[in-house]
Amino acid sequence: MPDVQEISRSALLRRGILLEYATLGWNVLGVGVLAVAAVAARSVALAGFGLDSVIEIGASTVVLWELSGTGEERQRRALRLIGAGFALLAGYLLAQSVAVLVGRVHPHHSPLGIAWTGVTALVMFALATGKARTGTALDNPVLRTEGRVTLVDGLLAAAVLLGLLLNSLLGWWWADPLAGFVLAGYAVREVREIFRGRQ
Repeated sequence: MPDVQEISRSALLRRGILLEYATLGWNVLGVGVLAVAAVAARSVALAGFGLDSVIEIGASTVVLWELSGTGEERQRRALRLIGAGFALLAGYLLAQSVAVLVGRVHPHHSPLGIAWTGVTALVMFALATGKARTGTALDNPVLRTEGRVTLVDGLLAAAVLLGLLLNSLLGWWWADPLAGFVLAGYAVREVREIFRGRQ
């Protein structure tokens, strides 16, 4: 007969898997929504957020793979893959922010983009909190680290939302790329911590 600790760990593992499937499903849907919104508004920021959703899909897939097995080597490999995702995100954010500032790209008003990024920010913050708690309870560094990827996704959604609103209401087209630099700095810090083994 399994003990209480085993049952509790099994329940936490199921919760972690459900959180990852929820993240995966939301981001798969988001790629389509953001593609439509980005084309309609000619928005580099929305297109970039779509790329972030693709990275988040990859990170969730890595965590689902890691949670399906055991072993320190499996965890190390999963963390390296998540670190690579953060590095791609940082590189993209830096390149996009510079391109938007230099090219003085002025996106059109995007009601769909505003609505989607607003709801996405709330969903990602809730999922990130769930992953952090579950990862801590399981003592699983991969789930905790991917929770930070989800947090960055939520922060990026909020930054894109703010940029879209400031552009629509005040014509401040440069607000979004400035937020992109801040988020890129956060992503670089996460990459350094992952590869230094401080997850």
